[in-house]
Amino acid sequence: MSITASMVKELRERTGAGMMECKKALTEAGGDMEAAIEQMRITGLAKADKKSGNTAAEGVVEIKISDDGKRFALVEINSQTDFAAKSEDFIGFVQAVTQAVLDDQPATVADIKVGGRDVEEVRKELVAKIGENIQVRRFVAGTSAGGQLAQYSHSGRIGVVTELAGGDEATAKDIAMHVAANNPHCVDESGVPAEMLEKEKSILMAEAAESGKPAEIIEKMVQGRIRKYLADITLVGQPFVKDPDQTVEKVLKSAGATVTAFHRLEVGEGIEKKVENFAEEVMAQVRGD
Repeated sequence: MSITASMVKELRERTGAGMMECKKALTEAGGDMEAAIEQMRITGLAKADKKSGNTAAEGVVEIKISDDGKRFALVEINSQTDFAAKSEDFIGFVQAVTQAVLDDQPATVADIKVGGRDVEEVRKELVAKIGENIQVRRFVAGTSAGGQLAQYSHSGRIGVVTELAGGDEATAKDIAMHVAANNPHCVDESGVPAEMLEKEKSILMAEAAESGKPAEIIEKMVQGRIRKYLADITLVGQPFVKDPDQTVEKVLKSAGATVTAFHRLEVGEGIEKKVENFAEEVMAQVRGD
């Protein structure tokens, strides 16, 4: 059967694949459009499985807050390269996933549905189309307990959502910006895990013991250093990013606000990225590795 340009055009529109790939699929399927689509899907999913072992440490963090200001979604989706993360297909996928998380508030990544389909199925199709490993890595979603939600995005690389009781929108946005810049561990001392504090204290005690000072002096030295440590890792104890002469606690107090929660995601955080020669990376893309 002769493969016409209109057949190739239709297959491209239905699959998003390249012209030569569509022509080849139609030829192998004897002009059967549905059989060509099925075979391309099988081939594409196989390619996607092969790509799943590649490190995906680039990408974006997307944020959405519902129109009523009560619900939020903060999602990290990774790609292998920054180039792929800027493509229309990737951006569309990110926006669709984030909207689904906002609407459905799923418990895990596996529970996300995009257009009624499992997110994994949609992800694999995108991998086959883009030619890179794509991963929906993690998300945070929730509902405000009545406070003020605010968001801040730093170039799509860092995303923050804060919830304040009291205060105003400007204060909430400023605090979100501070969290993005300074990455506090928790809101205040009550949020510091006991084991984390004990570990730090034991390290400081060992360091102070080397000074040879009396035990009571060492105890006071350690207490002072613990106070500084807590100020460094807690939001309220940190110097405010827009005015380092005052702490975040003072800024909140003057605005009549308290932070009930904050959430921060950073692209690639904790992922060990493989360093490759750029020329080799380009050739790997050309070869389809």
